[in-house]
Amino acid sequence: MAPDPRGARPVDLGAAMALALEQGLAACGISTPNPPVGAVVLDGDGVVVGAGHTQPVGGPHAEVMALRQAGTAARGGTAVVTLEPCDHVGRTGPCTGALLDAGVARVVYAADDPDPVAGGGARTLRAAGVDVVAGESADAATAGALAGWLHRRRTGRPRVTAKIAATLDGRVAAPDGTSRWITGPVAREHVHAERARIDAIVVGTGTVRVDDPELTARHADGTLRHRQPRRIVLGRGGIPDDARLRGAGDPPVEVLSHDPHDVLAAAGDALDVLVEGGPTVLGAFFAAGLVDRVRVYLAPTVLGAGRAAVDDVTVGTLTDAHRMRRESVLELGDDILITLVATR
Repeated sequence: MAPDPRGARPVDLGAAMALALEQGLAACGISTPNPPVGAVVLDGDGVVVGAGHTQPVGGPHAEVMALRQAGTAARGGTAVVTLEPCDHVGRTGPCTGALLDAGVARVVYAADDPDPVAGGGARTLRAAGVDVVAGESADAATAGALAGWLHRRRTGRPRVTAKIAATLDGRVAAPDGTSRWITGPVAREHVHAERARIDAIVVGTGTVRVDDPELTARHADGTLRHRQPRRIVLGRGGIPDDARLRGAGDPPVEVLSHDPHDVLAAAGDALDVLVEGGPTVLGAFFAAGLVDRVRVYLAPTVLGAGRAAVDDVTVGTLTDAHRMRRESVLELGDDILITLVATR
C-alpha cells in the first residue's frame, strides 16, 4: 500500500497532482485491464485529506479510494485525478456519482478518457454544478502510468518495452557467454522495480537454457515483491524440467512459436509487456515493428567482443535502422538508464 500522504498544510494543484501521479504509478500492474489511475482529495482549505489508486479489476477506482480516506472532509473540497472520472456502470458504479455524493465542489483531472462508454465524466459533473478543470499536468500523466493503457486503447495491443543491459560498445555477453553482471546493483534493483509494475515479461528458450533465470520481481535482499509479472517464454526449444522458472511463482506461459505476435496474443489483456530476451528475441520484436519503447541500462564497461544487443536480419543499410527518440536519462549508481521511444 502506498504511504499515507495526508498532512496539515495546504498544497497547490501542482503538488496535489504530483501526489496523484505517484498514486497512479502504484496502480501499474495491479489495475489491469483498467487504467492505473491516482487520485487525491483536498479539503476546503487545500489540505490533502485522502489519496488512493485503482484497485484490482472489480475493486474500487482511484476516486473512491481517495474519498473513503477523506470521509466527510471531502465536502466542499477538490478531487485531483490523473484521468477524467468514469461515467458508466461496469463492475463498479460511476466515479462521477461517488464524487457528487461526497459533495466535492471541484474536480481537476489530467487526461481525457478516450473510452466512448466510460468517458464523459466531465460533462456530467459540470451539469451537476461541479467546477471542472481539465488538462492539469496532462503530458506527465499520459507519458507516465497511463501510457500503457492509452497505447492499448489506440492500437489494440500492449505497449512493448525492450530491455537491454549492455556495455559501452553494445555487448550483452562476453565471447564465452558470461553476462552476469554487466550492470551494478542499483541498476538491477531498478529492473526489479520495473518488473513489479508490468503485466508480462518475455524471454526466449535460449535465455532460459543459458541463464536459467527466475524472471521474478525481487527486493535487494532476494525476497519476492508483492506483485509478480506473468512470465512468457518464446520458442520451440521448450523449458527444461529443472529450470528455475518452473520452481518460482505461477507456471510460465510457453509460446511454441518464433512469432512475437503470438506472444502478445498469449499476454491476454496486458497493458505493458517487457521483453528481456536475448539478441534473437529482441531482433524478432524489432523486425516485427512491435517495439514501442527501449530501456537501455548502460554500464561503464568495454568488452571489445561478444554478443551484440540485437540481431535483426531485416536491417541491411543505415536507412533501414530503427530510429528512436530519447525520452529520459537517469543515473543509477555507476550505470546510466536511457529510455527511448519509437518515432514511427
